Amino acid sequence: MARTGADLALLLLGGFRVLADAATDELARRGYVDMRPAHDFAMRAIAASADNASELGRRLSISKQAAAKTISLLEERGYLARAYDHTDARRKPLYVTEFGHAVMREGEAIFEELRADWERQLGTEDLKKLESTLIALVGATPIRIDAPGRILSVTDEA
Repeated sequence: MARTGADLALLLLGGFRVLADAATDELARRGYVDMRPAHDFAMRAIAASADNASELGRRLSISKQAAAKTISLLEERGYLARAYDHTDARRKPLYVTEFGHAVMREGEAIFEELRADWERQLGTEDLKKLESTLIALVGATPIRIDAPGRILSVTDEA
């Protein structure tokens, strides 16, 4: 049976989903039971200067309300905090806490482990070929998570 373009898109999405779900499960085993991929996307955007709900919403292509809800959730969990702006007392810019940076580093390490698992399953040459093929199709620069997109949902509460 011939595959369709939609099948290809779903296979690519499935690859992302398999890796993201495995990383989320491993983070939970390591004690970060409340972390979701979308939370990491939000923290990375904030670390890259999206320091308020309006800017986070723009960066992730979500509503300001969804961004505010995500910020609140991540603040409650200790991943984000607010600083004081000495030039404008009304402004309280967001920043990623050391705890937030720690979970991001842990997630990066887990993705390295998952890549190594795929390399063991496929073999070094086949994984390199897969990566080269994807680079040829989508470009050498990894997608910026804080760039506008349509597939993000950061309001997951679980």
